[in-house]
Amino acid sequence: MVSEVSEFNLQNMANIAELLGAVSIIAALTFSAFQIREYKMRRRDFIAAGLMQSFYSAELARAVSLLRRLPDGISAEKLRQQGLGYEESAILVTTTFETMGLLVHRGIAPFSLVEELAGGMAVVMWRKICPWLETVREEQCQPSWAEWYQWLVEQLMAVSKEPAYLRFKDRHPYRPANIHWAG
Repeated sequence: MVSEVSEFNLQNMANIAELLGAVSIIAALTFSAFQIREYKMRRRDFIAAGLMQSFYSAELARAVSLLRRLPDGISAEKLRQQGLGYEESAILVTTTFETMGLLVHRGIAPFSLVEELAGGMAVVMWRKICPWLETVREEQCQPSWAEWYQWLVEQLMAVSKEPAYLRFKDRHPYRPANIHWAG
């Protein structure tokens, strides 16, 4: 009888230990899942901040300012006749949107963020410098030059929608309850 009681206690303790082990594993997996989710959210926020930061660049602002004055579809020859600054601006705009396109393609930067942040500008700049880009590809024997910029623009044009100021004209911005806004 004593042996049955101690066998029973040992069996119960073994079952409890097994149950606690399983609960610990489930808790660890759950915690890990939350940590991975948090990491992904932080990475996405970091990427978003980086994308926004790239648009605060004085160099990019100058490049866009120069290029926006050009007619759509300007040839490489005519763009180059405008001066070295124009071709340098085209390269800067191209490499900026090339990077964004690759980040979107890889799922590092959300397409919706890039679309809202720079979609219109990417498409307008593409319209301006597309023939120049094609000429550079031919001159360099490099058909992949600006490939992700082109891919990004094609995606943006496929989902073209109303500008935010029209789409959200009746929507008010988020205002936390504890902040009192003037007006």
